[in-house]
Amino acid sequence: MDEIKTRIPYNKPFIVGQELYYIAQAVIEGQLAGDGPFTKRCHAWLEDRIGCRKALLTHSCTAALEMAAMLCDIQPGDEVIMPSFTFVSTANAFVLRGAVPVFVDIRPDTLNIDEHLIEKALTSKTKAIVPVHYAGVPCAMDEIMETARKREVFVIEDAAQALLSMHKGTHLGTIGHLGCLSFHETKNIISGEGGALLINHDVFKERAEVIREKGTNRSQFFRGEVDKYTWVDIGSSYLPSELISAFLFAQMELADKIIATRRAIFHSYYEQLKELEDDGCLRLPFIDDGSSNNGHIFYIIAASLAQRDRLIEHLNSDGIKAIFHYVPLHSSPAGKKYGRTAGKMDQTDDLSDRLLRLPLYYGMSEADVQRIAGKIKEFFRT
Repeated sequence: MDEIKTRIPYNKPFIVGQELYYIAQAVIEGQLAGDGPFTKRCHAWLEDRIGCRKALLTHSCTAALEMAAMLCDIQPGDEVIMPSFTFVSTANAFVLRGAVPVFVDIRPDTLNIDEHLIEKALTSKTKAIVPVHYAGVPCAMDEIMETARKREVFVIEDAAQALLSMHKGTHLGTIGHLGCLSFHETKNIISGEGGALLINHDVFKERAEVIREKGTNRSQFFRGEVDKYTWVDIGSSYLPSELISAFLFAQMELADKIIATRRAIFHSYYEQLKELEDDGCLRLPFIDDGSSNNGHIFYIIAASLAQRDRLIEHLNSDGIKAIFHYVPLHSSPAGKKYGRTAGKMDQTDDLSDRLLRLPLYYGMSEADVQRIAGKIKEFFRT
C-alpha cells in the first residue's frame, strides 16, 4: 500500500506562548473593547522594540494605511506613487480618499519598487510615495527618502511583511513619515486579523488618535486633557478588540524565537535549493548582507509561467501547497479604472508570472523542508 503523506499547507496559524491565558485574563478583567491593558502593552512593545515615536494598534494593516492617507491629507486628484506588485490595500487606502495610484515598476533583484524610476513618476500632483518592503526585504530607503525630501512629499512605508526587518540598523516602518504593519494570520507575528500604524513624526500624534477614535478626542478625554469628548475631525473605528491585543502580546513576548525559527527555515530552503540556482533551473530570493531579513517569504522564480504552473501541480500531487502571489494592480480591473502606470511594467509583468511561494510557517519541521526541496529537485531533474 502506498504511504499516505501528511499534507503541508502554505501557512498554518500557531500558538507559541500564553495567547489563550491572556485572552482569559482580558475577559476576567472585564474590558474587551479596544485600548485596554493588553493594547497598551503592545503599543509599548512596538515603541521600545522598533523605535517609532508612537504606535497605535489597528484592526488591520489596511486600516493603518487608511489612517496614513488621512494623516497626509490625501485629497481627490492627488497622486500617490507605489509599486503595482503589491496587495490591493496599498492602493485602496488612497483611492478611498479620491487619489490616483501611480504604479511604478519593480527591481528585478528585490522585487521592490525601483527607486530610480520614482523621480520620473513625480508630478505636481504627487502627495506621497508608498514603498512596499516585499518579503521583508527593505526598499532602497536612503534614495527614496532623499527624493521625497527634495520634492516635499510624504513617505508611507507599507511594512506589512517586514516586522523586525531592518535597513542599515533601522527597523522598517520607522524610516518614512509613517509606517504600517500587519499581524494577519499569514504574517510572522499574528493575531488573526490586526495591524499597527507607526508614527515617526510628532506632528501626526494627536490627530492619529482622533482619526482612530472615529474622529473624536476620546483618548484625550480619558487622559483628563479635556472635560468631555466630541466629534472634532474625520475618522473611523480602527481599534482592535482587547482579545486581539491579548493574543498579539503573547506573540510579541516570543517574537525573537518566532523570527529565528522562520529565518532557519528560510536558510534551510536556500541551502537545499542553491544547486538548482547554480545550474540555471530557477532563481532564489534576494539576500542582502546589509539588511536583516525576517524570513517572511521564501519564493522561487521559475523560467516561465508554464513551468511555474507545472511545478505547482507537481507539488500539489504530493500534498504540498505552494502558491503564486499578486496579480499586478495595474493589470486589474480596478487598477485600470482608478490608477495609471508611469512607464513600462516589464519586470512586474514578467516576475509576477514566474514567482512561486513555498510553505513557510512557525512549526514547520526540517523534514518538511527537505520533503519540499526534494520534490522541487525531482521536478527539475526528471
